[in-house]
Amino acid sequence: MVSAASKIESEVWTFPIRWIPKTWNFMNNFQEVWLGKVPFTIFYANSIKIAVMTTAATILFSSMAGYAFAKIRFAGRHAVFGLLLSLMMIPEQATLVPRYILIRWLGLYDTHEALVLLMMFSIYFTFLFRQFIAGIHNDYLEAAQIDGAGYFRTYWQIVVPLSKPIFATVAIIKFIWTWNDYQTPLIFLVSRQLFPIPLGIQYFKEEFATSIAVMMMASLSAIVPLLALFLVLQRHVIRGISLGGVKG
Repeated sequence: MVSAASKIESEVWTFPIRWIPKTWNFMNNFQEVWLGKVPFTIFYANSIKIAVMTTAATILFSSMAGYAFAKIRFAGRHAVFGLLLSLMMIPEQATLVPRYILIRWLGLYDTHEALVLLMMFSIYFTFLFRQFIAGIHNDYLEAAQIDGAGYFRTYWQIVVPLSKPIFATVAIIKFIWTWNDYQTPLIFLVSRQLFPIPLGIQYFKEEFATSIAVMMMASLSAIVPLLALFLVLQRHVIRGISLGGVKG
């Protein structure tokens, strides 16, 4: 991808493939993507906005739910958690029509808020948080309760600091899933200025169907934030998944 994004168009179709371009055209392709007629900067900003908001909301609600299922005793806790897990068997495609009707009824169709609302709740991440938080010793929570801390204060001051690995894990996985999601924006967005990168790349494909080098530069630009995020948080991701899968 890097090689193709750095070539002039005629070299992209040259066989055998030369991994090192004869003529470097990286900056021209870069300018065509970011300063050309297709508003790639808008697609980028939209993706960042949607991914950050969705990831933050998912972390908040899933971690609170995981804490409740793991550490708060209430009637029917295990039954409710089992029912929640059983909902994972329902394919996402089977709920498209009800979700579409709901979003239209709320008046959120063709808005970023619709995407955030639809993607902010996750049974899978609630399960991960529940498994990780269940491994936290109850002594910490009981000490906080003796000091007069309520459920939210215990969650914020005890659970959150002790759960950094799973927070990092959920953050990077959810960010990547949201960043790469094509189906949800395709159905719930129609305005081009609201498109995230997956739909923007499709628009690029239509405008630059004969310019593979520019397409490769657009694709390369799209994965840079994901690569950077993974390199920064990969240690926490590996630790979080391993601990979250065996605790509880």
